[in-house]
Amino acid sequence: MDRSIGPSDTSHPERRARGQKKSLLLTLAAGLAIFSLAAFALQFYLKPTVYRLAVGPLGSEDEKLVQALADTFTKEGKAFRLKPIVTSGASESLSLFADGKADLAIGRGDLDMPKDAEMVAIVRRDFAVLWALSSTTQKSRKPAVKSLEELPGRTVGIIGRTEANRNLFNRVLKASGVDPDKVKLKQFATNQLEELSKDMSIDVVLAVGPMNSKITLSALEATARTRGQPRFLPIDVSEAIAANNPVYSSEEIPGSVFNAKPAWPEDKVETIGVSHLLVAKKALSESNVAALSRQIFSARHSLGRDIPSAAQIRKPDSETDTALPLHSGTAAYVDGNEKTFLDRYSDYIWFSLLALSGIGSAIAWLRKFFMRDEWEGVDALCDKFAALTTKAREAEEAHVLFDLNDEADALMDETVEGYNDGAIDEEDLSILNLMIQRFYHAAAIRQRWLDNNANGEKRVRVV
Repeated sequence: MDRSIGPSDTSHPERRARGQKKSLLLTLAAGLAIFSLAAFALQFYLKPTVYRLAVGPLGSEDEKLVQALADTFTKEGKAFRLKPIVTSGASESLSLFADGKADLAIGRGDLDMPKDAEMVAIVRRDFAVLWALSSTTQKSRKPAVKSLEELPGRTVGIIGRTEANRNLFNRVLKASGVDPDKVKLKQFATNQLEELSKDMSIDVVLAVGPMNSKITLSALEATARTRGQPRFLPIDVSEAIAANNPVYSSEEIPGSVFNAKPAWPEDKVETIGVSHLLVAKKALSESNVAALSRQIFSARHSLGRDIPSAAQIRKPDSETDTALPLHSGTAAYVDGNEKTFLDRYSDYIWFSLLALSGIGSAIAWLRKFFMRDEWEGVDALCDKFAALTTKAREAEEAHVLFDLNDEADALMDETVEGYNDGAIDEEDLSILNLMIQRFYHAAAIRQRWLDNNANGEKRVRVV
């Protein structure tokens, strides 16, 4: 009997070996691809995010604080790091921020803030300190200034060459009903305190800084040595200024805060305050800024021992700190509405699942594509089963049916291998299953016919 319709004894094992080898290579390639994607995703997720923070000048309290925060975040391996960019002052810091050369910046609240700046934290509060100087020369017969209304025709020395201090004082003058053009202003750098104290044309000194400012205290001590005890001037219009300009606040200078004996000042003095703000670009991720805010406020207590100004960092209040809008990330942190891991990454998780499903489908297609040359195809297998079915119906001896059954088993093995290797899909497998069942059904009928004939019974052949 011609057995060419079945798989040959030599070609079948070779095809099987080649198929298994290709299947193994495809599996290894797919595993390597998935591992690479997972490693890349993990590296991307664990890689720290670095934000550029503009702050200045060098050696200022703000610069020291930012550098300490940056060192702490790096040392503790935090997810978000700071890269300080030291500038000449707050104005340059905000300029770099506006030009996109910094992601964060620290600037005084009464400066012109960029349009895309939103508040992350209040770094510290500055207070305006005004004190009058006594005349110590016989040539000068001007009485010491006792109130802001007496300032026309007088000279005010402003510590710090920033334009912000000049603008703040002019605002105070206007609110007090004094024409700024009638008051002469002279500005001194922070390293010119001795020069200021010896300038006999100065009647009043203005310093703007934190309550524990060394510069303010040094200026008070220098003027006390050359011009006598300071007389602190209240800014009685501080509430009106704060009501009209939310960047300012009405504050009080506690008695004896600068010196105990003699008391500087003798009693509390009303004044005006302005905050130094840490601002971030509005476009920065809400979840990132929320996490960065948490890092900053968590670190302020540990840093307070070495950097006293760290203790002054405080959370903005969305209801009272209206000088600048809060960043959505900071607002979420302050209000306790931070997004959970699933809230933030659910879209990525679903996308990853879809991507893995697509990769699986692609691998299956590739397996089928590469295995197509190793298999004769579903049509060829169907033709072989059909030929076996025809021969089974025409078999005249039982041993022929047994041989046909062996060939059918071999074809079934070939079908299973094709399915396992991806060369045969579910739909093709269903068709082949029908062909297999058809063969065994025909073989069973033919076997009964042969058995009946062997017993001398005449039966009508079933075709």
